[in-house]
Amino acid sequence: MNSSIIKLVQNASCIAPKSPILASQFHTSSALCRVVSGKYRITKKRDRPLTYEMANPPHYIAHRKTWNSWNTSNLKDGMRRSETALEDDFIRRFMNGTWHGLVCSEIIIKRQFNHIRVAAIIRRAVSPTKMYFLLGYSEELMANWLQCPVTLEIQTVESFKDVVFKYI
Repeated sequence: MNSSIIKLVQNASCIAPKSPILASQFHTSSALCRVVSGKYRITKKRDRPLTYEMANPPHYIAHRKTWNSWNTSNLKDGMRRSETALEDDFIRRFMNGTWHGLVCSEIIIKRQFNHIRVAAIIRRAVSPTKMYFLLGYSEELMANWLQCPVTLEIQTVESFKDVVFKYI
């Protein structure tokens, strides 16, 4: 390894004698093959609530958990890849803003032909009439903006604690 560094320094100094590369500026380190993304850190008091989706790390997708967006645009030669990703982000932001503080889990988006189905778990913190209004309001606005039929599939729970899978 040291001989290759010396050859690199000699070749570099021949090409550009005004700015030689010093061997002390060339750093190497071993690869760290440790997966930490998508995992939640354990707290000291173990009081952080996790849902089932959050409790399973990303490498369990398609084994213990599923994708949050079902579409075929990410396949090879798929159409509208970037538009689909932007629409999915818009749907998630719109749902979290319209149903502010009521969404207890991940928002699942399923696309079938020209139809979009949005599934979520909502807390029963508002009256049923307001919930039906928000349901119709969300479906109608998203259908007009996305130019395709949208259906909300909503499940309700009493509190957020009903969705908690474990504490870390």
